[in-house]
Amino acid sequence: MSIEQILDVVRSLDGVLVLAPEEGSEFPELAWGNFFFYYAPDGQVPHNVQPYATIVTKDYPDDAQSELDPAGRWRVNIHVGRARFDELTGQSPRTFSSRDFAAADVIMPHPVHGALGWIAVVNPAAAPLSTVLELLRDAHAHARRRATRRTEVRVSSDTLDP
Repeated sequence: MSIEQILDVVRSLDGVLVLAPEEGSEFPELAWGNFFFYYAPDGQVPHNVQPYATIVTKDYPDDAQSELDPAGRWRVNIHVGRARFDELTGQSPRTFSSRDFAAADVIMPHPVHGALGWIAVVNPAAAPLSTVLELLRDAHAHARRRATRRTEVRVSSDTLDP
């Protein structure tokens, strides 16, 4: 599967914002060419909220174990939470073991953010593809629920008398 195919699926979700920093944008050069997925029905990047998934197309200074710098290599990263992380990897996010983070087409802990319940797949193809798409849909739904709860809390606190 290509990045564009994944982007097509993600862009079909309600209220999604796909942030795609480009050369010359206000975003740091390191982010250019990558994709960040948010639940943002107003089309604005939410404040104090991390994306629920990303696609990265190059190594970062503190994240080079997936060896993404060669042409054609990329990685999808998805926040799945602790329980689903354990289900997918057979390990706890807090205690997962090191592995070949450069292996392609394998669902594995994110090499840097695994302890926070993130999984990663380098160049997903046939094997984990349906699972990756399911995980992206689930992460989007979870982000939507969190945003709804935050909005409800804000609205209810605004209606309280001081």
